[in-house]
Amino acid sequence: MKTIQRIAEAPDGIGTDVIGVPPGSPVDLDLRLESVVEGVLVTGTAEVTLAGQCARCLTPIASNEEVDLQELYLYPDKEPDDEEASRLDGELLDLEPLLRDTVVLDLPYTPLCRPDCAGLCPDCGADLNADPDHSHGEKIDPRWADLTGWTAADEEADEA
Repeated sequence: MKTIQRIAEAPDGIGTDVIGVPPGSPVDLDLRLESVVEGVLVTGTAEVTLAGQCARCLTPIASNEEVDLQELYLYPDKEPDDEEASRLDGELLDLEPLLRDTVVLDLPYTPLCRPDCAGLCPDCGADLNADPDHSHGEKIDPRWADLTGWTAADEEADEA
């Protein structure tokens, strides 16, 4: 068994359009490598920095996340018919696909700056978190907009 603690740079493409790991940011790896019959079992954690935008109000958000990693890297001669298995390349193993898959699956589907984020006003785009009492007055159904000036007094005047 071998224990490895290392800080590496994050590769490109870990995340989605809304949130992800910035390329070149530090990835703190704490790994344990164990020799097993089929290959090398890698277990441990990776701490990454996430950066993105709130899906409701579009403010920048950032957080640190820790994800659990576990993968069996097969020796080149073990199970040759399994094309999707991770394999050792000599004495090297590639952690990038494991890190990418684990982080992307752990990302929030709808990242929010806070759980009760009010978002943006659908009419003018104002941030409703900064101004929770924001309003545009009473809305009038556009199908009835032409009748807004009509009142009972107008009807009585038309009758006279």
